[in-house]
Amino acid sequence: MTIWVPSLNEFSGSRYRAIASAVESAIQDGTLLPGERLPPQRRLADALGVTVGTVTRGYAEAERNGWVSARVGSGTYVKSESQASAFSPTFHSDETPGMIDLSLSIPPPHPLRQSLLSEALVALSQSGAALARGVTYQEAQGRREQRGVLASWLNSLGMPFSADELFITQGGQHGISLALSTLLRPGELLAADALTYPGAISAAQQAHLKLVGIGQDHEGMRVDLLEAQCARQPPRAIYLTPDQNNPTGACLSEPRREQLVALARRYDIWLIEDGVQYLPVEQRGTPLYQLAPERTLFVFSTAKVLAGGLRIGVLRAPTCLHERLATGLRSQSWMVPPLMVDVACHWVNQEAAKELLTWQTQELAERQRLTAEWLQGFTLSGRSHSSNVWLTLPEGRRAVELCERLLQRGVKVSSAEPFCVGSTPAPQAIRLCIGAASNRSKLIHALSIVAACLTERPLAPATL
Repeated sequence: MTIWVPSLNEFSGSRYRAIASAVESAIQDGTLLPGERLPPQRRLADALGVTVGTVTRGYAEAERNGWVSARVGSGTYVKSESQASAFSPTFHSDETPGMIDLSLSIPPPHPLRQSLLSEALVALSQSGAALARGVTYQEAQGRREQRGVLASWLNSLGMPFSADELFITQGGQHGISLALSTLLRPGELLAADALTYPGAISAAQQAHLKLVGIGQDHEGMRVDLLEAQCARQPPRAIYLTPDQNNPTGACLSEPRREQLVALARRYDIWLIEDGVQYLPVEQRGTPLYQLAPERTLFVFSTAKVLAGGLRIGVLRAPTCLHERLATGLRSQSWMVPPLMVDVACHWVNQEAAKELLTWQTQELAERQRLTAEWLQGFTLSGRSHSSNVWLTLPEGRRAVELCERLLQRGVKVSSAEPFCVGSTPAPQAIRLCIGAASNRSKLIHALSIVAACLTERPLAPATL
């Protein structure tokens, strides 16, 4: 009988962690199926040239992460679909039988998040100081100790902030809303990429702001068009995602960053830099908060790198705005719930945040590779570690028709419409959130359907 023997050289870390990662990878790509028994520990140890204890620790790590379950006297088995469903995110397409939802920009699901949350809550429940913080009012900016932990974590990700620069927010969306309400009065003008994050559009509408879209290309916002807008009516602030536009994936080039900052200084414009769509530091350009710290507010969140349900974010702002931001935060929610901040800090202190992000970076790189492979020949844009892909449709295809066809076949995606600012014409393109699929097998299935639909003839209009 042939047993499954992974190649541990493909995985980093100690031997037992490499075994756990290999088990997880094999489950993700369908090599190990739900209910399948893993090889006996001694046989796998002999095949890999490691000790039985190493395999035992590897299996235990895979079980702790939620991928397998050990049965006394029987062996270790891949969890069945019914067992695994206990770990599925509630805000996920798998709630609809047969539907794969690639319309939500969320990190790849991983059962480790649930086990880490459980561990954190147990640890915090046994800490008198944490319990006291959890039922006590805190300062609006957030406890300095907590801001220090988050600042240290952000520094490790290539974002050199001090604790005193940061406000803790209830996620990135709250950070955007807080920035807009602090900088702009109702009726004032906000500029953004013509295709931008729908949450920013909604926040601008809620604040009763005028919103103008600035044309963009593969290098991001076009500064010549922004300058023309400034000549007509300078915006009070500009909202943009320089390192990975949502939805197109475009990154603002270095010359444009410098030109944009010069323009902002000439016309005295505030900059709201959204960094929630995380990229590794080597794929990011020079941040605007470094080029123009005196006029840049930077928004970040745990949503795309740790877990959306934590609802913890940070807002970096120049000191001159701190008093106004504190007043605004108190008027909106008084403070961020300290217990959830403690959970995020616990993950950072226990290096769970680092473990999750390392796994996610590798997972998204593999999902990007699969997407490029299955959609070879079509026009794709996106970064190698991004959770999203922007697919420009072939000539003659319409996004609305393709979205409807995909939905009929069990795949949900987004057209460009929700991302359009004002009357910006929607390009014939769709966004694929490849991180949202619950595993690689489902992603491959969805991509095969997308590829098939793209090669089929479009439906003829049925109207008079």
